[in-house]
Amino acid sequence: MTSTSAGSAARRAWLTEKLLMGLMPRAYLRGLLTPFNAVAGVILAVGIPVTIYRFVYGIGAVSNLSQTNPWGIWIGLDVASGVALAAGGYTLASAVFIFGLQKYRPVVRPAILTGFLGYIFVVIGLLADLGRPWNLPVPMVYSFGLTSVMFEVAWCVALYCTVLALELSPALFEWLGMKKARAWAVRIALALTVFGVVLSTLHQSSLGSLFLMARGKLHPLWYSPFIPIFFFVSSIAAGLSMVIVESGLSHRLFSARQTGGEHVDLDGITLGLGKAASVVLFAYFFAKLLGVADGQGWPLLSTPYGHWFLVELLGFVLVPCFLYAFGVRNRNVKLVRVAAAWTVLGVVLNRFNVSFIGYRWDQPDRYVPHWMEVAISLTIITVGILAFRWIVNRMPVLREHPDFRGSAH
Repeated sequence: MTSTSAGSAARRAWLTEKLLMGLMPRAYLRGLLTPFNAVAGVILAVGIPVTIYRFVYGIGAVSNLSQTNPWGIWIGLDVASGVALAAGGYTLASAVFIFGLQKYRPVVRPAILTGFLGYIFVVIGLLADLGRPWNLPVPMVYSFGLTSVMFEVAWCVALYCTVLALELSPALFEWLGMKKARAWAVRIALALTVFGVVLSTLHQSSLGSLFLMARGKLHPLWYSPFIPIFFFVSSIAAGLSMVIVESGLSHRLFSARQTGGEHVDLDGITLGLGKAASVVLFAYFFAKLLGVADGQGWPLLSTPYGHWFLVELLGFVLVPCFLYAFGVRNRNVKLVRVAAAWTVLGVVLNRFNVSFIGYRWDQPDRYVPHWMEVAISLTIITVGILAFRWIVNRMPVLREHPDFRGSAH
């Protein structure tokens, strides 16, 4: 065999190992025939053409948004909820790399990956929502609005996407066998974590600050001068809960990709995260009550919107708070995971209430998402899940690379 042929065979073997997980193409394609992939294929078969249709014919062709209701499910789910649920990245990174809680190291990389993909698909969701998406970079590079909340959010999200990519890069470099690049990425991990916490604190709260300008448009029970604090505190609860949900699912679905060199106390990690989430939810609950008191909103609780506010506050904040506390006290890991899923739903409900259910609440023209809006949102979420699975199946995210076992990152 010539050197050229040997080099070509080596490249094919490398590609097969890295991209097809060591399987021959036919065997790899057969492995894709699963029920989940069938459902995902149907969603993409509908959603991708609809997404193309949206960008060809404009936002009005696929949505029920209007001047009265400018923000809908794309902002409420893909952007506001997506940013909150991606908060596990900075929460876990700060716990491990700043506060030295090494117990949670096994879930840092999955949390960072979830955060990175979450922010990437937040940007994609924002592009779908913007009437002129090609103008997205204009405020950042041309028309500086130093007093604009949108300006600060745009720069913080862009910078934090970069931070998350760099925090995730050690896994990429280990996968590619790039030891020097990996060593460089590990050296800057602490600085990246500190920078990421600063950026996250800014833009998580600033997303709430956007609604400070909506006084009179947002229902008084959800409007508050403290809404930036509400958004920030709830993002911590959302991030912790999302890590619990993601780690539990990953442990089941990717058991072959778990760390093989040492035992991972996932139950202990889950209980620890649940304890922290319970405390955060308890603080968030009383902060929301203070917001009602400050806005003198007690009489509004007897109205239909007040009843819905209580469903959110009692059913999706206080109930999971107690479920967390009871589960941790009795070391009931399943109950803690139920509380985590409940909290995730509660944060999504809150962002829906703020973005469009309680927004322009006094107008007769009520917003109901068009089925194409729902299809595009489902497509974005599905692609994000597929991307997470693709990366986890190949890169050392849920496991330690054998060449770097016990290293600093």
